[in-house]
Amino acid sequence: MEYSKPTERVLISFDYALKRLLRNKANYEILEGFLSELLMRDIIVKNIGESESNKEHAGDKYNRVDVLVEDEDGEILLIELQFSIEMDFLQRMLFGTSKALTERMLQGDEYLEVKKIYSINIVYFDLGQGEDYVYHGKTHFKGLHCNDELRLSKAQRNTFGKEMAGDLYPEYYILKINNFNDAAKDTLDEWIYFLKHNAVRDDFTAKGLDKAREVLDREKLTIEERRAYEYVLNQRSHDVSMIASSKLEGRIEGLEEGRIEREKLAKDVERLAKDLEKEREEREKEREELEAALAELRRLKGKN
Repeated sequence: MEYSKPTERVLISFDYALKRLLRNKANYEILEGFLSELLMRDIIVKNIGESESNKEHAGDKYNRVDVLVEDEDGEILLIELQFSIEMDFLQRMLFGTSKALTERMLQGDEYLEVKKIYSINIVYFDLGQGEDYVYHGKTHFKGLHCNDELRLSKAQRNTFGKEMAGDLYPEYYILKINNFNDAAKDTLDEWIYFLKHNAVRDDFTAKGLDKAREVLDREKLTIEERRAYEYVLNQRSHDVSMIASSKLEGRIEGLEEGRIEREKLAKDVERLAKDLEKEREEREKEREELEAALAELRRLKGKN
């Protein structure tokens, strides 16, 4: 029996949706589905706003999207989506969580008001070295002697709803989209497939994707909306291409500079070799003259 391959529905890209569609409360279900699959627990979004942790630069208009999500428990989820490579991206993740934390604390607030922060980073470039496509980082307090992990007291657990001391600290997720091999083995993979291809297969069952099929369908865009969407995609491709071209030009210039330096070094080595050879010949000549003088001295002594 032949089985037909599941069909795909082409959708609006996630970054475009984050900027224009998902901030509508009627569409929160889509983002809730993605966050629930990633964090492996049900997330209810209270509100979505601009992230204050990373102000948008002119060059980031089409290559980066960042939003700040607050869930019903008051916890903060920073979502950043980036297309072009940045050497210091990991440091920016740290800066983002730190700034979001301090800016939401009012002067005089007790530390009890410090909220849990999740930093969720969707990147379309090779960040660091690693073969996986989903990385999770969090704080662990490990005993140096007993190798146990520090737990919260019963009173702290009741107050914060957390189990371990490290659970109070920011957590980081990195989704390296280009590392995904397109084999969707679970519901999170289905979301990553969408993030990579802007498409959802009919057999996908991940939370939020049904709503995404309905709201993000490209075919439902008006002519004006489609033109605006295609303009953004073209600008994003152009910006990424410009960045790649600049980096390639920089590499070429660096190689050219390296070639010039190597040629200069080769000439310096050649000149030094000639100087050493000349000095060796002079020393050899001096040695021969000295030996001749000694031989003449011995000959004169022999006569006497």
